[in-house]
Amino acid sequence: MTTDPAPVPSTTGATGSSTPAPPEAAGRADWDPLAAQRTPEDPPLDVLLSGTVFFDIVFTGIERLPRPGEELWSKGMGSSPGGIANLATAAARLGLRTGLVAGFGDDAYADWMWHTMESEEGIDLSASRRFTDFHSSLTVSIAAHGDRAMTTHGHDLPEPLSALIAKAPAARAAVVDLAGETSWWAELARHGALVFADIGYDETGRWDPADLAPLAHCHAFTPNAVEAMGYTRTDSPDRAVRALAEKVPLAVVTDGADGAYAIDGSTGEEAYCPAVPVTAIDTTGAGDVFTAAMVLGTLAGWPLEERLKFGSLCSALAVQQFGGSLAAPGWGDITDWWRSLSSAADGGDLRAAYTRGGYQFLDDVVPDHRVQGRRRAQGTFALRSDAGKH
Repeated sequence: MTTDPAPVPSTTGATGSSTPAPPEAAGRADWDPLAAQRTPEDPPLDVLLSGTVFFDIVFTGIERLPRPGEELWSKGMGSSPGGIANLATAAARLGLRTGLVAGFGDDAYADWMWHTMESEEGIDLSASRRFTDFHSSLTVSIAAHGDRAMTTHGHDLPEPLSALIAKAPAARAAVVDLAGETSWWAELARHGALVFADIGYDETGRWDPADLAPLAHCHAFTPNAVEAMGYTRTDSPDRAVRALAEKVPLAVVTDGADGAYAIDGSTGEEAYCPAVPVTAIDTTGAGDVFTAAMVLGTLAGWPLEERLKFGSLCSALAVQQFGGSLAAPGWGDITDWWRSLSSAADGGDLRAAYTRGGYQFLDDVVPDHRVQGRRRAQGTFALRSDAGKH
């Protein structure tokens, strides 16, 4: 158990410890937190993902949601790849070798998203496909007072992704949705991959425990508190995580601003970590960032409490930016936070000194050299020649 850490200072995109790279190399990681553990026998990917990619437009700086018939002007706006791209980008920015199987259209939105993910973020799209005469799905999101409202338009892909997934490179782990297709990741699990599962809100209100049957193939389950309590018929997140720990080796229940609970039966660890207190401007993708951090920490063999703390920190850094996938922190952001905290602690700030003690493990993880900057969401999707500026 830990107490509240010090607030996280706001980040500003391409951070002080980051050096923007040329457009075609901007996303190719020059820092690999798993480098010391890699072997020639490892599969080519650390994590494989599959799902729908959306073109996201996010409006921020609005005091409230508009009423019917009303037009409000926002102070901020950003565009970024969304949907499964949130998780893929978060994982890639943490140094995980990430593969994504998704269907893309042949429109300008798809051109930009493909380039951003493949060339800038270094995501392996070799098993993804472009469909002719098909347009990208699009979501418009309005963030106000810690909440958001969204409108989405899109169509089913002309062909299912199952055949593409079968051709994807092998991976050490996968992150999946229990409500989606299960055959591809069940096969992955049989070959030794660690499967991290999530599940969405049950709008029917039934919360049928049978929906959790595919957990038999999974290493980890990471629902939020509402989902976890609904499916386990419990009345608190800590009771829910104990019930879920009987179904998977690693059970994690996130509870927003109230933190996260976890039990790792494979190591015998139990842990709770409070959320890092920050002023959030857009929570889009915060759960994806947390999951990516948990995957990294698990593959790295970190203690459970450190995995939770790292996930909490990465989420806190993300929600101080807007734009979902492009708000995900890179190692420059994480290093800047750690150095700022350490400087404050050395200067006599007792709260910072206490927090530094809880995050001391970062001293052995963060790079000791400048790393590449990361693009942030912008009012319009920038030309490729602009990518290196961000």
